[in-house]
Amino acid sequence: MSQPFDLCPDHPEPTKAKTTAPASLKKKRKVGESSTNTASVQHLRLGLVLLKGFVKPEDQVEIVRTCRQLGIGPGEFYKPSFKNGTKMKLWMMCLGKNWDPTTGFYGPTRPCDGAQLGLHQDKDESGRSINQGLPIISISLGDTAEFLFGDTRDKDRATKVNLESGDVLILGGRSRLLFHGISHVKPNTAPTWLKEETGLRPGRINLTFRQY
Repeated sequence: MSQPFDLCPDHPEPTKAKTTAPASLKKKRKVGESSTNTASVQHLRLGLVLLKGFVKPEDQVEIVRTCRQLGIGPGEFYKPSFKNGTKMKLWMMCLGKNWDPTTGFYGPTRPCDGAQLGLHQDKDESGRSINQGLPIISISLGDTAEFLFGDTRDKDRATKVNLESGDVLILGGRSRLLFHGISHVKPNTAPTWLKEETGLRPGRINLTFRQY
């Protein structure tokens, strides 16, 4: 039986981890690291909004620990497969309905199975959700990712923006069916304090919230 994918393999179990006070986290930040105390709003285009540094440091630590505990629990992270059997370049977990890339549909559970994301549209939700432009909300934690978005799948014509740890991206309204993706994740860009407090392995955590 394979071991579950652990986000923080060299850190104590989440239940034993000591929670650091927010003041201590502030002291641990190095000069030049992004501060999540001063969130700014960037309107990238109509319906696409980036909240820079929206998630506070202590909340980032708590979210990472919660994700880690879920990942090493019964549900586990898994690598989804496309219809041709090719594995996606990411580890995933669904809370609520599960998205199946082989069918493009959501179901109550996922089938059992023995970070890079190409330009795509999120259009597997219900017609009501899409037609109303109900937003998809994404939270970034860990290493910085280069986010692409545009009106077509042409990555050379896509606009690029960095998603850093603590950033929140809102995709809705007229931008609900915008093509978007991740070109690459930039190594060693996660905040030092986040790695020290959680033992987070290299890479990026993305939490996506959507209404089916």
